[in-house]
Amino acid sequence: MNKSSPLALLALLAGCAATPHYDQHFGEAVRRARVAMAIHRGAPSADPAAGIDGQAAREAVTRYQDSFKTPPPVVNVINTSGAGAAK
Repeated sequence: MNKSSPLALLALLAGCAATPHYDQHFGEAVRRARVAMAIHRGAPSADPAAGIDGQAAREAVTRYQDSFKTPPPVVNVINTSGAGAAK
C-alpha cells in the first residue's frame, strides 16, 4: 500500500462529506420558478364557462372545428409584385 493512498482516500471522503449542505437545497430554484409562474393557484377549480353564453360558446367551438376542415386562405403580407410597391 502506498503512503499517498490513505491521504487520497481521506480527501475523497472529505469531499463527499460536504455535499449534504448542497443536497438540501437541490431543486429549490425550480420550485421557486414554478410558484412564481402560477398566477392563480385556484385556477383548476374555477368555473371555466363563467362569462360566456351558450350560443357564443357553441359558435366558437363550431368555428374552431371547421377551421381544420377548410383552413383560412394564406395571406401574403409582403408585396413583392411591384404593382403597389413604393418607388
